[in-house]
Amino acid sequence: MSWRNNRIKAAIEGKNPMLIKELSGSYVVFGDVQFLPGYCVLLPKREVFSLNDLTMEERSAFLVDMSVVGDAILASTDAIRMNYDILGNTDAYLHAHVFPRYDWEEEQRKKMPVWLYDPSNWSNVETAYAEEKHGELRQKIADYLLNPSK
Repeated sequence: MSWRNNRIKAAIEGKNPMLIKELSGSYVVFGDVQFLPGYCVLLPKREVFSLNDLTMEERSAFLVDMSVVGDAILASTDAIRMNYDILGNTDAYLHAHVFPRYDWEEEQRKKMPVWLYDPSNWSNVETAYAEEKHGELRQKIADYLLNPSK
């Protein structure tokens, strides 16, 4: 079974190659595509259908982690703001998308959700994660998460 078939289980087992760090209430993984450099996904510590299936303590930890990942991306890029999405419409398990937004984006795109970008962005080989292109940024985010008080 590929790690992509169950990203949460793969993160728990240390087999998800996109794993950046285990946090108090989640696992943060680097996005498979990087058309917005620094895009990350937050996975819960256990497989659940939605945020509402977590205990209050788990929810709090997950949501705080989400904001800290945003801090890490902001500190590691020239992003001007962060977008946070918990949708669950395509993949029926809790996960949160953490998208940096940039001043260099086309003006009409800046005010729209990332999901309105051309669908080809999700499969474009030019922006697919590649260690030689994105490894340094991934490491910056990881370093921030190791010591967020910097």
